[in-house]
Amino acid sequence: MSEIIGFVGMSHSPFATMTPPTDPSQPGGAFLADADRVAEAVARLAPDAVVVVGPDHFHANFYDVMPPFVLGVEEAIGFGDFDSRSGPLPVASQLAWAIRDGLAADGFDLSLSYSLTVDHGVVQSYEMVTGGSPIPLVPLVINTAAPPLPSMDRCVALGRALGAAIRGSAFAGRVLVVASGGLSHWLPSNDPREVDGEKRESVIHGRKDVRAVAAVREPRVRAMGGNPDARVNADWDDWFLKQLVADDAAPITALGDAALEDNAGSGGHEIRAWLIGQAAVGLPLVWTSYEPVPEWITGMGIGATFEVA
Repeated sequence: MSEIIGFVGMSHSPFATMTPPTDPSQPGGAFLADADRVAEAVARLAPDAVVVVGPDHFHANFYDVMPPFVLGVEEAIGFGDFDSRSGPLPVASQLAWAIRDGLAADGFDLSLSYSLTVDHGVVQSYEMVTGGSPIPLVPLVINTAAPPLPSMDRCVALGRALGAAIRGSAFAGRVLVVASGGLSHWLPSNDPREVDGEKRESVIHGRKDVRAVAAVREPRVRAMGGNPDARVNADWDDWFLKQLVADDAAPITALGDAALEDNAGSGGHEIRAWLIGQAAVGLPLVWTSYEPVPEWITGMGIGATFEVA
């Protein structure tokens, strides 16, 4: 039987890898220092596998077919976007299949992939939490790109079922659950009903030539970085973390998508990963870290259900 040993929620940003600070006092420096401390704490916990819940940013999933949840069961390939790791990642396949079967028995028919591409939305937090150690992972990708999105209540229910599936698995190991996403950030719309022209073509049909889509998109994202006046809602991010410290997701899910987006921006939909991860573990956050980093377009938060020295 598997043992769940804890949960880590962590923001990600392309700029954390593209333009890391050269001094801890620079924007993002506090976040990266705390991420290193989390990696040291995780190393002491010595997980045998990591379940990583995170989004995709149009490197694997497009609106020709957009599944709400995709589980990788055999092979995971890092896309290598924004200087994140590219190439094969180790997959805990036995645990992945046990999760699939457990979730299906609980009424969640997830899409699955024998060869799942994962971008920085999964890879960056995986590498930061594990400190680069090749701990086998189970990737679970959530659609947070644009509506229709899985409801936040559905995500909490999925998280509870995920926890039961892990605990009921025959995988004999210690499992850490990691969520990658959020917190508040405002991004251009990816909703096919709101965009037109080249962008609409790419979010629907980009699968035909993913590298070409990335080559067009990445310079646009890179150009957004470095703005000290970019919008981040630190007050809302603080409120969100406090709800997870109280182990009470209800005030968050009660917001609904419109109020969530008003407070945390379109990128705030990524907090679904945190809701799933904490519900899987079923414990309050006991350690949090937060730094608003407008230069990275994001509020950079970390939360853990275990102490971080």
